[in-house]
Amino acid sequence: MTVSAAEVLDRLRREPDVEAPDLVAVDATDRLLLDTADRLSEQRVVVVDDAYGALTLGAVAAGARDVRVSQDLLVGERALALNAQRCGLTGTYRSAPLDAGLFDGATLVLARAPRALDALRELTELAAAAAAPGVTVLVGGRVKHMTLGMNDVLRVGFTDVAATLARQKSRVLVARGPRPGVQPSFPRCRHDDALDLEVCAHGAAFAGTRVDDGTRLLLGALDGAAPGARTAVDLGCGTGVLAAALARARPDLTVTATDQSAAAVDSARATLARAGLGRVGVLRDDAASALPDGSVDLVVCNPPFHLGAAVVTAAADRLFSAAARLLRPGGELWTVYNNRLPHRAALRRIVGPTRTAANDRRYTVTVSVRR
Repeated sequence: MTVSAAEVLDRLRREPDVEAPDLVAVDATDRLLLDTADRLSEQRVVVVDDAYGALTLGAVAAGARDVRVSQDLLVGERALALNAQRCGLTGTYRSAPLDAGLFDGATLVLARAPRALDALRELTELAAAAAAPGVTVLVGGRVKHMTLGMNDVLRVGFTDVAATLARQKSRVLVARGPRPGVQPSFPRCRHDDALDLEVCAHGAAFAGTRVDDGTRLLLGALDGAAPGARTAVDLGCGTGVLAAALARARPDLTVTATDQSAAAVDSARATLARAGLGRVGVLRDDAASALPDGSVDLVVCNPPFHLGAAVVTAAADRLFSAAARLLRPGGELWTVYNNRLPHRAALRRIVGPTRTAANDRRYTVTVSVRR
């Protein structure tokens, strides 16, 4: 069955991502990126952070035959697979990690503009180092979220950087001419003196090599967490700082770090390796779905509160539900969140009795005991 790019885009759905139902599976940025791409049928295409498959499947339907895609979020990978099946395009692309092998010989890169400049910097370095000399890199986003700093980052790897005219409040940056000698520099590591820990991060990892204030507050309160615990999970582990602190302070504790972000998982592995804590398991999974029910004594969590640029609570609620499923009766969930968020009521409803363990002017640390 042959389908056109327009038909493919019309068929896309966000399933299984239901955290923000007002968001769409394909938007004006996706369409502008595909329309800006030249001669798709002749290109070796790399797609980076396709949300639900619009760029990948749109390129395939336009005739591209060598399409590789790297998506940071596991839910995006699953949505792409479901959309490919829905459109009869299963097997027409290849998923791969964000590394030099992904970009090897690529002539066209299609990417959604990331929120973090370091994420764009990692993409830029890899593309400049490994793609074909004549590669064109297209980075698209909503105008209100794009900055001149993005142009500067692209110029680190490419001699020619320009912007298209805006269309439906979206714009594309066009980069050509890879600079010679550019080398990948991620993950980057930085020693945190207060924690005496080398924190390593890939470009898309939340907070990078910095330890955010909420995590520091949670770390300061963890000494009394579930004293009889034998097993613990760092849920939404980011760069692995909480998992490293638990494993180092409590050698008899079996610790698993899990996140659906590929950048977070790779960062956590690097952080734990630098700390000599290779015994900590690191798992890329959506809300720890692969771990058995009632198998854990302690869960620690610094949940996200942004989805794109929107402040939402659905992502945190899913993690709270995951913690409730994982914990044995009497097990503890230790979490930290911004004071303005209504998480306490959700924690009581989803997990069990909840009390405050620490707070400051911005953050609250709570302990919830599984019923």
